Amino acid sequence: MFAASLRRMFAHPAAGGVLLFVAALAAIVMANTDASALYDAIIHFPARPGGDTSAHLTVQLIVNDGMMAVFFLAVGLEVKYELLQGELNSRARAAFPALAALGGMAAPALIYSLVTASAPALRAGWAIPAATDIAFAVGVLALLGTRVPASLKVFLLALAIIDDLGAIVIIALFYNSALNPLALAAAGGVIGVMALMNRANVRSLALYLLLGAALWGCILLSGIHATLAGVIVGGLIPLTLPATGKSPARALEHRLQPWVVYLILPLFAFANAGISLRGVAPGHLVSLLPLGIAAGLVVGKPLGIVLFTAEAVKLRLARLPAGIAFRHIAAAGVLCGIGFTMSIFIANLAFGQGDPTTIVLAKVGILSGSVTAALLGYLLLRAVLPRPQGSGASVAQTLPEEGNTRA
Repeated sequence: MFAASLRRMFAHPAAGGVLLFVAALAAIVMANTDASALYDAIIHFPARPGGDTSAHLTVQLIVNDGMMAVFFLAVGLEVKYELLQGELNSRARAAFPALAALGGMAAPALIYSLVTASAPALRAGWAIPAATDIAFAVGVLALLGTRVPASLKVFLLALAIIDDLGAIVIIALFYNSALNPLALAAAGGVIGVMALMNRANVRSLALYLLLGAALWGCILLSGIHATLAGVIVGGLIPLTLPATGKSPARALEHRLQPWVVYLILPLFAFANAGISLRGVAPGHLVSLLPLGIAAGLVVGKPLGIVLFTAEAVKLRLARLPAGIAFRHIAAAGVLCGIGFTMSIFIANLAFGQGDPTTIVLAKVGILSGSVTAALLGYLLLRAVLPRPQGSGASVAQTLPEEGNTRA
């Protein structure tokens, strides 16, 4: 009976978001109590003499550079499916969420840049509030059950997919160290081989994953962030095989989904959300960096989404999805201000090698902004959505399965 209850709990669409929250909360509590030494020992295991963790293979590095590559692989697989066969497979269907995602990235970055304009050292963090954590967003949406129209769910999921693509492009273009031409050339060779395999409809997932591991190593050495290898591999695995009609990409995505949702993302949250506030003055908590990030997430996200989509509808570049109004788009836009996983990921790239206080303050801004966006988004959606007419179908039946694989 316990096993059956456990299966039902993990089948709920909110389960991924709940696990992320629990993992993040555990990290924060441990980092600010007598358990801080244990927390540091876990994420920096195995420790070096003297406590030096630079360029050292620790649990945190394995999670951030290794396991998150698997997360990006799942993202790449899902993006490919949605672009070719799913909700984004035509210009008309993709235009509205694409413009919403563009506004939802541009406005937060602009607001952050305006807030931190007087501090040039903080410029590198402009992309931190541009990200959306879809696992948390879908988890909050699931709390509203069948009150949420299917078109609003599809809009939120499509926006998140495009947001993922935008975050990947931003990381590739702006958050990489000096490039190693030899390793980059080797990576190009591996990509070429995989592209030829794709054209030849090679069906062996093991072969793709083996070459993907080699690509990860090459990209790691090249100076480009290694997790991007996951996206490339996901894009090169065949979606369908003409001879059989089977989909290696979808099969792999379904296998990866529980590992990503219930293991990789919670581990990432635990390894990165442990913000120790010891030695941080109260004034630092309302300084430019956390204020800029929180303002970008809470204000910039919904503002950019609403302004871009309203203008697009006015100019007839896109159409409002059936069954929803702009008040629903605005409320969902607030919910998109939950940055968390991807925001922390970008913050580590932007400030991880600098002053430790800076990354702490960045995470304070991410957490405060994300929590505020979650609460406001839930309350606004609860206010604008119609009251349930009956028990209806469970939310687990109404939310698309793929929604839990993103951050």
